[in-house]
Amino acid sequence: MAVSTPLLGVIVLIYLMIIFYLGLLGYKKTKEIDDYMVAGRSIHPYILALSYGATFISTSAIIGFGGAAGALGMGLLWLAVMNIVVGIFIAFVVFGKRTRRMGARLNAVTFPELLGKRFQSRFIQGFSGAIIGIFMPLYAGIVLIGGARFVETTLGVNYDIAVLILAIIVAAYVITGGLIAVMYTDALQGAFMFIGMIVLLALTYIKLGGVTAAHEALSGMTGLVPESLVAGGHLGWTTMPAFGSPIWWTLVSTLVLGVGIGVLAQPQLAVRYMTVENDRALSRAVLVGGPFILMMTGVAFTVGALSNVYFQKTQGIIAVAAAKGNTDLIIPEFINGAMPELFVVLFMLTLLAAAMSTLSSQFHTMGTAIGHDFYREFIKKGEVGQTVNITRLGIALTIITSVILAYILPISIIARATAIFFGLCAAAFLPMYVGALFWKRMTREGAIASLLVGTAGSLFWLTFIHSKEAVPLGICKALFGVDTLLTGTWTVVDPIIVATPIAMIVAIVVSLATTPPSAEHLKDCYGK
Repeated sequence: MAVSTPLLGVIVLIYLMIIFYLGLLGYKKTKEIDDYMVAGRSIHPYILALSYGATFISTSAIIGFGGAAGALGMGLLWLAVMNIVVGIFIAFVVFGKRTRRMGARLNAVTFPELLGKRFQSRFIQGFSGAIIGIFMPLYAGIVLIGGARFVETTLGVNYDIAVLILAIIVAAYVITGGLIAVMYTDALQGAFMFIGMIVLLALTYIKLGGVTAAHEALSGMTGLVPESLVAGGHLGWTTMPAFGSPIWWTLVSTLVLGVGIGVLAQPQLAVRYMTVENDRALSRAVLVGGPFILMMTGVAFTVGALSNVYFQKTQGIIAVAAAKGNTDLIIPEFINGAMPELFVVLFMLTLLAAAMSTLSSQFHTMGTAIGHDFYREFIKKGEVGQTVNITRLGIALTIITSVILAYILPISIIARATAIFFGLCAAAFLPMYVGALFWKRMTREGAIASLLVGTAGSLFWLTFIHSKEAVPLGICKALFGVDTLLTGTWTVVDPIIVATPIAMIVAIVVSLATTPPSAEHLKDCYGK
């Protein structure tokens, strides 16, 4: 039922006024290209941590993966562990510090430019920018879906209108204020998200009779797992799926590893390491980022699984049935049905914050990839021109593409589309990124080979092997007369398991077979 509280309009208005004020503040502080691209390299570590976390944890995590937990169970909490260990600690301490130093030495202002300058290749920068510009709208589109679905069920607003409103609001401050505006607003939105998730967890346990009672009730529902899920290896919502089963492979390879490893090569996250002044700021950011990610993912996945208890008690059905088969609606249906009206308003702001923080970073990253990396550096060969204006045009074009995708993508797509993009980034960028930071012997040829093989391998696997994508696309069926080129377990193994290791091997072999970079260039990159 739609929320009707008279406070809603006032609360949303105040929230948006603060957001636009921060956007205006970012606009006023944006005077140089470094301000627009990397926030002047002087962001406070706590703002960095909240901005990084709010960008990482979007509606795809809360709505999409929370809904996936409602269907698959608490095994998804392993992704929360990966997010903290890999996405925060390893990302900030291991990758972040080296990225910041190299980015400053090479004067890189985007993730593709960092890679391009490290390997002295405009092709790498341009091709990487093209990948981001072409495929990131898929990720942005599903973030729009997550926010719009909750607005639809909460306020009774038409879904198509909700998508458009969200996109316009975010575009207003991203296009004008650059990364400073994005990070300021992200930090505020991260604070909203943190408070909202704490309250959600507390109210969920209160509603279900306490922590022990809630989890015991969920454990006792094993017999209610649908036969179709049992056949796929589902053993209950508090137990990992049967080892090696299709659901186990989906949970482990696609959701846990696909997102948990793929986070290291996310362009919109990696660029944030270059926004602080020193390594100490990155270490301090871990203290804020770790608890933030724990609260965001841990709560979303726990509540998603526990929603089965609520729906069973109130409607006699499990969560997937209550959402009419659309896992993207499990969390919205649970919030609107189980929570007090005032909290529904608070949580709507939480989801708006989650959607807007991630979208703003995505739009900024896509715009810089098209305007700076692909157009200026690859097409115009570094010719100095209206970089910021071209970037703003790129943002506008990618926003339009993202909105169109939000209108046409199918149901239950949020978690899967997130994993697709994260996995593609891991295969295309991670071997090259690791080599750029940690292996001086890696060559331009090795980097290009890994980039091309990782990209092609991931897309080939999605199109011809992985049944979740290959069957709906129908390309394999049209060309070869079969749904997938391989059968059995291979059809549920995520591309990240295959394409990323192959790209890594190719990078090593080709690098060892080609001439290493000059000592002078390596000194420019590493400082010694």
